[in-house]
Amino acid sequence: MNDSTPEATPETSPATSGPDVPPDHLSVNPANPFFNGELLRRGVGIRFKGVNRIDIEEYSISESWVRVQVGKTVDRKGQPLTIKINGPVEAWFEDLGEDAPVARRD
Repeated sequence: MNDSTPEATPETSPATSGPDVPPDHLSVNPANPFFNGELLRRGVGIRFKGVNRIDIEEYSISESWVRVQVGKTVDRKGQPLTIKINGPVEAWFEDLGEDAPVARRD
């Protein structure tokens, strides 16, 4: 590093990994390989395009998309129909309070 580039410290850089940051990809559907019941019990907050959302079925931070249910429509197996929406995604654990580390794409 040269003298003009500031060094990133935990206080100045956003959290992107660690035990208190949600994974990059998570789903609420138990049949999905990205389902993790332990993490979901902790409560995961999602901010999509700057708005806190509670209707997210699945998200990917690195690929910048969320999957949401389309009304009350279900497929022939009884699973909700979903659509994938692209945009910036941020995730955090709600059990850590107001100052929880946020996982986001840089």
